[in-house]
Amino acid sequence: MPRSVSAIPNLGPASEAAFARAGIGSAEEIEAMGADAAYLRLLQSGTRPHFIGYYVLVMGLQGRPWNDCAGAEKQALRTRFDALKAEAMPSKGKDRSRLEAVLDEIGLLRPR
Repeated sequence: MPRSVSAIPNLGPASEAAFARAGIGSAEEIEAMGADAAYLRLLQSGTRPHFIGYYVLVMGLQGRPWNDCAGAEKQALRTRFDALKAEAMPSKGKDRSRLEAVLDEIGLLRPR
């Protein structure tokens, strides 16, 4: 019998629901895909990107507490997370509205 997504350390009912919306129904599926492919599937299904959500998944698949990530390891995960975001939303930034482009130009938009 497959284990539930929430059987992965650090993941609970909200993560389980998000993975279900992405068509992933078991811990075994996530383990087979790996953190990056599973998180990319979440993003492609409409889940908003959230760095903590990503590294919680990575730590959980390693059997580590969610807050066991720091320093260079956390920075490397941030780089991977940013790449996954860019892959999931490739047109982001290309199709910005004229207003958004002007606000960015004068420094009124926060960096992403």
